[in-house]
Amino acid sequence: MRKMQFLYALRSKGVTDKRVLQAMETIDRGPFIRGIFSARAYEDMPLPIACGQTISQPSVVGLMTQALKVSPRDKVLEVGTGSGYQAAVLSRLARRVYTVDRHSRLVREARVLFDEMNLTNITAITADGSFGLPDQAPFDRILVTAAAEDPPGTLMDQLKPGGIMVVPVGQSDAVQHLIVVKKTETGVEYDELREVRFVPLLEGLGKDT
Repeated sequence: MRKMQFLYALRSKGVTDKRVLQAMETIDRGPFIRGIFSARAYEDMPLPIACGQTISQPSVVGLMTQALKVSPRDKVLEVGTGSGYQAAVLSRLARRVYTVDRHSRLVREARVLFDEMNLTNITAITADGSFGLPDQAPFDRILVTAAAEDPPGTLMDQLKPGGIMVVPVGQSDAVQHLIVVKKTETGVEYDELREVRFVPLLEGLGKDT
């Protein structure tokens, strides 16, 4: 019953892609939220996690994933592992998912969950996500789960021609806009999805707490 309500809430917010809905039905959000907020895991709201970060509300995860148009052959880079929930959803859609976070604690905890769920096509790395992952570039798809002032040029360089990047753009203390960036042979196309609020994309490694 709870899962039915969860999926209904996703559809009502515009998540209609069948593969995305199936992935989000398969990946239980519950284990990614610990402590006093775990009872609210199936509500459509962002929740606090360790290191001062948040887990995005499911409808935003769904809309970002849907906008990415991931195919089963794609290699995907996620910048901002956070709880690991978004990477887990992507793993059901892509051939390979690389996820990076500046907080080693978040990466460690996400790896444990990925192992428990037998999600063997995710590689989680502690790194400064603003530099992307040049060793594994280029990527078919890039998803950024922290707000940049502009679509980061370093990440654009690591996106294949024909690739798609989804990124929140705007000042961290103001309303941001979720942007879909398509890299074509002749240039770059931008589409705006909706207003969002994300933590800022910061350079350097985080101090774990």
